[in-house]
Amino acid sequence: MDIEKIAQAIETDAGMPLADIRQALTEMQSETGRITTAEQILVRSARTKCGLSQQAFAARIKTPVATLRDWEQGRFVPPGGVLCLLKIIYNHPDLLGELDAA
Repeated sequence: MDIEKIAQAIETDAGMPLADIRQALTEMQSETGRITTAEQILVRSARTKCGLSQQAFAARIKTPVATLRDWEQGRFVPPGGVLCLLKIIYNHPDLLGELDAA
């Protein structure tokens, strides 16, 4: 990140010099924030909408609980087919019982 370039652009937009902008940008750059993805939110939302623990939900979708945790914590992204299944479960949580019959 080019701090000087960004600081100049912000000052131009503000129409005045901003004394602490460079320090603030430097501090911001050093901070490592947590990023939550849409896929993480979908996995967690589908599971919580069904009212199940990670263990119970993982068993229901026939996935190792460690894999489900990895998806929820953003270490890995679920494959496309799993994302489609999760969207269906989120929109129709009552259908989750059908997975037991399969």
